[in-house]
Amino acid sequence: MIELYHNDMSVCAQKVRMTLAEKRLPWENHHLDLRAGDQQQPEYLKLNPNAVVPTLVDNGKVIIESTVICEYLDDAYPAPSLRPAQAAARAQMRLWTKQLDETIHAATSVISNGIAFRHQKLVWGMERLKEFHEQMPDPARRERSWENITKGVESRFFPDAIKRFDKLLSDMEAMLAATPWLAGEEYSLADIGYAPYITRLEHLQLQFMWERRPHIPAWFDRLRERSSYIEAFDRWRNPSYEKLMMEKGTEAQARVRSIIAAN
Repeated sequence: MIELYHNDMSVCAQKVRMTLAEKRLPWENHHLDLRAGDQQQPEYLKLNPNAVVPTLVDNGKVIIESTVICEYLDDAYPAPSLRPAQAAARAQMRLWTKQLDETIHAATSVISNGIAFRHQKLVWGMERLKEFHEQMPDPARRERSWENITKGVESRFFPDAIKRFDKLLSDMEAMLAATPWLAGEEYSLADIGYAPYITRLEHLQLQFMWERRPHIPAWFDRLRERSSYIEAFDRWRNPSYEKLMMEKGTEAQARVRSIIAAN
């Protein structure tokens, strides 16, 4: 039996749900309310000491880190394969997923919190906000989160996060101009991995970042046509979060445009 500890709008959880859907694997749902701090509860920390989602438990085996989870699922349940058959294309896939863990996910957290999610936490008041951050095990993540929440789009981390995504979108456009999928001719874990991040930019009303990059929306349309996208995203939509991202994202557009123009 597969169990998944996840959150409806978590980008990392979304890609694991999409992988499970591609594999047609049933799983037991453990939904965590991240705003309530479910991920910091002692029982959950026994599974995932990093206090993040998702965590996958497969017949008692605990797997953490979303990229690792997706590769584990492709190893443990090999049909249908979500990695290219050729070694060179498989290496290309891993170069894409490696970026997610190295820079893209952190940039997404900066942008999401700086624009939208900070407003959910500011209403707590400073005392509770400090307690929330004191429970974060990673000091670098704690520092980024504190500044992004308290300063928003004026955070010192915000411009670099926008620039990183602008570079990513340029790289994606160049690849997708030549091939239908990020790792070449075959749909793979690379496409699954980036689906949540492009979805997040869309929710934050930042689609203009690819308005002159036509191959990205074409790729995104192909992704959204897959039943796995419906299972992983559409069935877990959170209207209140989407409304917040739309409203605050619209307000932040001028700031984002100015950063890109100066880049």
